Amino acid sequence: MLGKLLLLFTVVPVVELYLLITIGAQLGAGATVAIVLGTGLLGAWLAKREGARVMRQWQESMARGEIPKEGVVSSVLVLVGGVLLITPGVLTDVTGLLLLVPWSRRAVAHLVRKRLAHRFQVQSFLVGAPGGFPGATGGRGPVIDVDAVEVDDARDASADHEASAERAEERPLPPG
Repeated sequence: MLGKLLLLFTVVPVVELYLLITIGAQLGAGATVAIVLGTGLLGAWLAKREGARVMRQWQESMARGEIPKEGVVSSVLVLVGGVLLITPGVLTDVTGLLLLVPWSRRAVAHLVRKRLAHRFQVQSFLVGAPGGFPGATGGRGPVIDVDAVEVDDARDASADHEASAERAEERPLPPG
C-alpha cells in the first residue's frame, strides 16, 4: 500500500509535469494554460451533470422500490472523475474523463466490484429473539436475563451490584 501511495504522489506528478512541459513547448505557454483551465471547467461541469444524473436515477429507482442500476461504486467513480479532471495534468484529465463518461465508468465499476468481491467475502447471519422469528429456522439458544441499574455515582454502584446479585440468586433459572 505504501508503494502505491509513493507512486501516486511522486511518479504521477513528475510524469504530469513532463507532459505539460512537452505540450507547452509544442503549443506555447498560453495554449497549455488554456487547455489546463478548459479541462478543469469541463471537469467541474461534467462532474456536476453526471453526479446529478446518478442521484436522480437513484431517487427514481428507490421511489419504484428497485435497487439502483448504478450503485455506490459508480457514484464514487463520478466523484473521483470530477476531482481528477479539476486536477491539472494530462493523465489525470484523461482518467477523469473516462470515469465521467457513462459507458467507460460502467466498465471500470464492473472491474472494481469484481475486485472488491474477490477481496471481501460477504457473510450474513440471522439474529432473532429466543425461539426465533416466525419462519426462522433453528432451535432455542441460550437466554441471558439481565437487570439494568442506572448508577449516579461510584458509591451507589457497589450497593446496587450487591442488590442485583441477591435478586439473581433468588430467581430460578429457566428450564433448558
